Amino acid sequence: MTRERCWRYNWILEFDIRALFDNIGHDLLMRAVRWHTDNPWVLLYIERWLGAPFQRTDGTMEERPRGTPQGGVISPLLANLFLHYAFDAWMVRAHPDTPFARYADDAVVHCRTEVDAQRLKADLAQRLAACGLALHPTKTRIVYCQDSNRREPYSHTSFDFLGYTFRPRLSKGTSGQYFASFAPAVSRTAQTAMRQAIRDWQLHLKTSHTLEDLAHMVNPIVRGWIQYYGQFHRSALFGVLHHLNRALVLWARRKYKKYKQQQRQATHWLGRIAQKQPELFVHWASGFRPAVG
Repeated sequence: MTRERCWRYNWILEFDIRALFDNIGHDLLMRAVRWHTDNPWVLLYIERWLGAPFQRTDGTMEERPRGTPQGGVISPLLANLFLHYAFDAWMVRAHPDTPFARYADDAVVHCRTEVDAQRLKADLAQRLAACGLALHPTKTRIVYCQDSNRREPYSHTSFDFLGYTFRPRLSKGTSGQYFASFAPAVSRTAQTAMRQAIRDWQLHLKTSHTLEDLAHMVNPIVRGWIQYYGQFHRSALFGVLHHLNRALVLWARRKYKKYKQQQRQATHWLGRIAQKQPELFVHWASGFRPAVG
């Protein structure tokens, strides 16, 4: 939906709330909770949990008049409930013709002009201040959705949302003509996190496992990556899945002595297996296979 709205609206207000979990006011939060439940036990335990003091390593106790404990299982639920009234419901009342999308404290709002975006930013800052919150100074920006039809220069022409980077990208039309489209693809932050996950698997140390064992281990995770981040501009995943193939090549070089000093031969051996068994690994089935030589 955000992708399609970027084609219809020229400007984006991208914002993040500074230290959301540390600054939620307990009184306003409990008003929101009471609107949804009058169960005395629910209200009692939420109030006790919110007001529980914080114990430091030296044993001293610190009172906590604001915020919800980060890492608490119910904190995201309460924060989302608070933001529903602090932002979502307010947007419906104050800016009914301005579409937006929000996930936790990260949100994007679509505007038709830069003036509209500047005005909304000021209004939103006032609204959050009334709720005891503040916009993050560096993560809140106005972005211009630049493409082949919108060519005005601007300082910010990209933004990150839900693991995707939205920016001008080369696209091919139905007539075969190339043009710049404002479109999403997996963000660099998400790519870094996926590469780190592959390193954490330490596949090269699992020489007692078979290739089928490794596939059984990694396929559920890689399938999720491809299904989520491969929705738009799937080619942007090539670097991550190529990194996974290199990890499998390193596993083969440690498992089989004849490939210990033969990286190219190990790569071609893995590529031949991918040709014969393309469904063994999820990313092989999606076309990301090692070279066969």
